[in-house]
Amino acid sequence: MAKIINLYNSIMGKLDLLQPVGLLLARFYVAWVFFKAGLTKLRDWESTLLLFEYEYAVPVLNFEVAAYLATFGEIVLPIMLVLGLFGRKAAIGLFIVNYVAVLSFEDMPAAALNEHVTWGLLMLLVAIWGSGKLSLDKLFNIK
Repeated sequence: MAKIINLYNSIMGKLDLLQPVGLLLARFYVAWVFFKAGLTKLRDWESTLLLFEYEYAVPVLNFEVAAYLATFGEIVLPIMLVLGLFGRKAAIGLFIVNYVAVLSFEDMPAAALNEHVTWGLLMLLVAIWGSGKLSLDKLFNIK
């Protein structure tokens, strides 16, 4: 039994070494998705405003304010996330942007909803664990 436990502990120790890389990949993937969405909004601002006014039912906020906030969040937060600078805050911010997107688009196809769930879970991991060793947070000792 001790051999099995030692083998298990050895394997898990090696997997622990991959955590910083896993967090970095999660940060890059989600940042890429949201940054692309933000750039799309910027490229055709009139269409963005029309979508926020007539298609997306963002609760509480005026459609124009919602469009500006979403675009800002989709441009700035991914940059912070990639750098791992205030990574937990960036992850929570993108989680909120993601959540509002799901709430606002009533006729979201199941496949798109699954993607949003994946992005949300990845951001929760970063929010819980932090940006990891491969980040500016680690370099500057930011919690």
